[in-house]
Amino acid sequence: MTQQPTIIAAAAGEEERELWPALRRGFRRKCPCCGSGPLMKSYLKVRDTCTVCREDLSHHRADDGPAYLTILIVGHLMAPLLMFVFTRFRPEPLVLFTIFAVGCVGLSLYLLPRLKGGIVAFQWARHMHGFGAPR
Repeated sequence: MTQQPTIIAAAAGEEERELWPALRRGFRRKCPCCGSGPLMKSYLKVRDTCTVCREDLSHHRADDGPAYLTILIVGHLMAPLLMFVFTRFRPEPLVLFTIFAVGCVGLSLYLLPRLKGGIVAFQWARHMHGFGAPR
């Protein structure tokens, strides 16, 4: 039985990219390659190239991933919190709705661009969707 290389990029002669530093940079909305250039051009628009290191970022395919992860995280945080607040404090329904609506929207707006940066950084670190192509 032959052993398959675990990292396809190393077999293709490309450098291995570390995942966790890239994810931290992407979550901070910085370039996953250099960590200093801005990843986003606007709220959710990813730049085509990094302004500092000129890394080509146009290959990303984030699509619905950031929205799905945002809904997953916000739902898993706010649902138990809603149940706790309702059973413990019994606030008026309108007060409860207002607080949690603002909380859900605020947390979603905070997480969405950061999770998109993380997904782009993950794709960059794993040489997905053309990120591993020679320059």
